[in-house]
Amino acid sequence: MEILGDVLRENDGGKIMFHLIWYILVGLLAGVIAKSVMHAHMTIFWTIVLGIIGSIIGGAVTHMFLRPKNERYHPAGLIFSTLGAILVLFICYKLKIHFPKIN
Repeated sequence: MEILGDVLRENDGGKIMFHLIWYILVGLLAGVIAKSVMHAHMTIFWTIVLGIIGSIIGGAVTHMFLRPKNERYHPAGLIFSTLGAILVLFICYKLKIHFPKIN
C-alpha cells in the first residue's frame, strides 16, 4: 500500500487528471475521424472507446518500430490512433459486431 501512496504523491498536481483528459480527447478525435472514414454511426461514448482502443493498438505498433525521443509523446500518435481505430471498425464489420446506434 505504501508504493501506491508514493506513486500518487509523485503524480500530485493534477498530472493524472490531465493525462486522463488527454487520452479522452485524443480518443474522441481519433474515433470521430475513424467513424467518418468508415461511415459508422455510434454514440459519443462508443466513439471515445473506439478511439482509445485505436490509440492502444496504434501506440503498440509505433513503439515496436520507433521509440519516441522524449518518452511522453510520439509525433505520429494521432495518425496511428486513427489508423488503429479504423482497423478496429474494419474488424468489427467483418465479424458482424455492431455498436449501439444513435436513435
